[in-house]
Amino acid sequence: MKFSDNLIRWYNQHKRKLPWRNTNDAYKIWMSEVILQQTRVEQGLGYYERIIARYPDIFRMADAKEEDLLKLWQGLGYYTRARNMLSAAQEIVTDYAGIFPQSFDEIIKIKGIGKYTAAAILSFAYDLPYPVMDGNVKRVLSRYFCLTGDIANAATEKELENKLQKVFDKKRPSDFNQAIMEFGALHCKADNPGCANCVVKDGCKAFLKNKVAELPVKSKRTKVKTRYFYYLVPWLKVHSQKYTFLQKREAEDIWKHLFQFPLIETAKKLSWNRLAVTPEFKNFLKNDHYKVLEISDVYFHKLSHQTICAVFVQLEVFSGLHDEKLNKVPIQNLKKYPTSRLIEKYLIEHVFADT
Repeated sequence: MKFSDNLIRWYNQHKRKLPWRNTNDAYKIWMSEVILQQTRVEQGLGYYERIIARYPDIFRMADAKEEDLLKLWQGLGYYTRARNMLSAAQEIVTDYAGIFPQSFDEIIKIKGIGKYTAAAILSFAYDLPYPVMDGNVKRVLSRYFCLTGDIANAATEKELENKLQKVFDKKRPSDFNQAIMEFGALHCKADNPGCANCVVKDGCKAFLKNKVAELPVKSKRTKVKTRYFYYLVPWLKVHSQKYTFLQKREAEDIWKHLFQFPLIETAKKLSWNRLAVTPEFKNFLKNDHYKVLEISDVYFHKLSHQTICAVFVQLEVFSGLHDEKLNKVPIQNLKKYPTSRLIEKYLIEHVFADT
């Protein structure tokens, strides 16, 4: 177990002080793992602390309102994680009396909990012998065993799992899992890994063959789609009160259940003059009585597989709007609604700055 011994020794000397490492509370461990999916520790730490402060246990989380949780999650991205978290908490409270199952076959049935998260909860909370496999672990193993297969392929995934089982420390599963993930995050990094002072370099086949920089092999990313969003920001003044209108995104798409201004999505970039004569814009208003207040520059928002090109058009309207599903919101209440980071940025720059 020289590989395991060296990694755990390294981990005990170099590990970061993180709040979820000082507990065996399955709820807090689960929370950290969900937040850290697709998210760097530096970004996720503040969210973890704020969410735990608001929902300190599984029962409080199960009672959360989705809009309140999404508001806390705002800016973190991949909002499906938050929605699944709420569903899972309710399931654990209802079906398991608020206690996370200690069976792999049971825990993996819970919404949003996959193989990696299940192994992390079971090993970190209960010290059960389940190895974790995240991106950091794949990178360490690919280099240590000099695996040249594409890590996105099922065959390579299976080979990685077999290699992980060979080096996995069943007597110290929690320590091993924490160590190999931290080693990949801090030492065996994607760029500029610390090979010169690596504690496992004597057995690292990629290091011995001078192939560290070539591994792991990854498929080329899918083509990024460009989408054109035109947000209509209507302002209605009633006596001395100023209102705008928001709609909730319901489609199976990005930012589901977040709020947005009325949206017209187009296949290509349009000028305001062309947008104003589209059927979508004409259907937006009950009449043609409006005034254009401001048209923003383009806001670019990059996601994993798509880029949003957004323009915000502020309008003064003088009556209600055609869509009955719109929420009429006093300007002072805008901050209460969970929105995408894109809309939040626009509000900070063009709305909240003036209020």
